[in-house]
Amino acid sequence: MDLDRAVAHPADGPVPALTAERIREELAENQIRPEWIWFAEDEDGEILARALWWGRADSERPIALDCLQVRDDVADPAAVAAGLLEAGHAAFGKRPGYNISLPRDWRADPELAAAVGWRQEAAAEAGLTREIERLRYEWTPAAGTAGPTGRLVFREGTDEEMLDAFVRLSRDSLDLATQHELELMDAEQLAREDFDFYLDCPGERSWWRLAHLPDGRLAGLAVPSATPYHRNVGYLGVVPEQRGQGLIDEILGEITRFHAAEGAQRITATTDTVNIPMAAAFDRAGYEVTEIRLVLEEPSGV
Repeated sequence: MDLDRAVAHPADGPVPALTAERIREELAENQIRPEWIWFAEDEDGEILARALWWGRADSERPIALDCLQVRDDVADPAAVAAGLLEAGHAAFGKRPGYNISLPRDWRADPELAAAVGWRQEAAAEAGLTREIERLRYEWTPAAGTAGPTGRLVFREGTDEEMLDAFVRLSRDSLDLATQHELELMDAEQLAREDFDFYLDCPGERSWWRLAHLPDGRLAGLAVPSATPYHRNVGYLGVVPEQRGQGLIDEILGEITRFHAAEGAQRITATTDTVNIPMAAAFDRAGYEVTEIRLVLEEPSGV
């Protein structure tokens, strides 16, 4: 592949695309790799479409499709894009999800909605048929932090205690990914997968905290985490029997204070648009919505 030619492809169109400079930065960090950059050509060798997949520096295979573009003059962009994705999926031996970052009111822009539409069609044709829409939140020091109220006590926990908390929090969860996974596996298996996922993230296991009521009963779990770019609200929740009392604010506050004390200038977080209680907690804590993240992925168990 002519890497320079593929990287220099114009980053235009209504759906945000990675610039050549950003792609080269990701290549230098081994988070985008030459074998994860694919493009389709016409009979004259001109680029018709480009797809870039992303992974962590130590990933064996890409984790997500980060950028998908088709030239404006292509009559059927969905068909060309679907073929490109299918070729990449066959080479990778998996179907990484596709994350599209969008403004909150993206459906009100006809040009943007149409550009998202053919991408949805292409992704579905290539096997990414499940859609989840998430709010991406961001905290900065200007928002400040709320002090602890004493309603909860936070402490480190053993792996067994953490796994038990993951199991209990998954019950009646409003998180769509959790609901989908529980259709295919039991809560104990999902807890192990969640535990391993956050253990593999750039954050440290020593950051995790169990949340207890003053009388010792488990109230919830706080997992401060990180991405390759920012500190992050990884996983948090309240056990079913303690929900509805505002304790999620205490747990989110603990995560925010932890990161802020470490000097974080930005803390990112996401929650499903349908998870109204979690979104409200982020709003109360001073987190601001910066974008919608449309996630197109392969249904679990396929």
